[in-house]
Amino acid sequence: MNDSNSSVITYNSILKSLQKLIEVVAQLRDPEVGCPWDLEQTPQTLVPYIIEEAYEVVDAIATGEQNAIAEELGDLLLQVVLQAQIAGESGDFTLEEIAVSITEKLIRRHPHVFGDLEINSSEEVNQNWEKIKAEEKGQSLAEAQLLSNKLRRYARSLPPLMAGMKISKKAAKAGFEWENAEGVWDKFREELTEFQEALTTEDKEHQQAELGDLLFTIINIARWYDLDPFAGLQGTNRRFIQRLAIMENFAGESLNNYTIDELETLWQKAKKVINEQ
Repeated sequence: MNDSNSSVITYNSILKSLQKLIEVVAQLRDPEVGCPWDLEQTPQTLVPYIIEEAYEVVDAIATGEQNAIAEELGDLLLQVVLQAQIAGESGDFTLEEIAVSITEKLIRRHPHVFGDLEINSSEEVNQNWEKIKAEEKGQSLAEAQLLSNKLRRYARSLPPLMAGMKISKKAAKAGFEWENAEGVWDKFREELTEFQEALTTEDKEHQQAELGDLLFTIINIARWYDLDPFAGLQGTNRRFIQRLAIMENFAGESLNNYTIDELETLWQKAKKVINEQ
């Protein structure tokens, strides 16, 4: 069998698998024989699942386990197909339109691959990409490159912790920076005091705002010391769960049956186990 025939068979197999997924999702949403849970969903109610599945893909990639990566990518693909199915039911758009749109965008933004433009470096690719994006939005390149526009995109499109780090880095590069690390620590102490003061009031909105300011300052501290707050918090979450699992092993029953002093003893035993590993 030549390579051409092999490619055709592979493409046909992929398309067949995608078609089966589309049919399964359509049946799940069928008003008469579908799943009650799936029928209750809207584009808005599915947003948390999109975020969750995206994070699970990232986590699987970090482990390097190929089967896990494939499985999590499948769960994420399901969210795309499900959104398209719901949109198609109300005549908004279809999965075909999604595929056509992204294909056209890729071709349009890669004239050095699909056209005659000559580009010799990744830097030139990025510059041209930004120029094309600006044209698509009806902006000049200068307008698109305004700092506020860039930061607004990060705040809109990234998880808050990642957006905070991106915003912090870009703002620092533009000159919004402390002279030394002590300046950041002074800001941290200032924000901590303001947060503690806010907690003495009953104004939730003010408390939330001060909490955000404090977290953003911690992100800036991380940047100064070349640390990744996202990775740091991920690691803490994993360690906490690992210790909790060891505690449950020691307990042999629900931790709800233990006093706070007994839980502390189990916590210390779990920490010792992990430290000895």
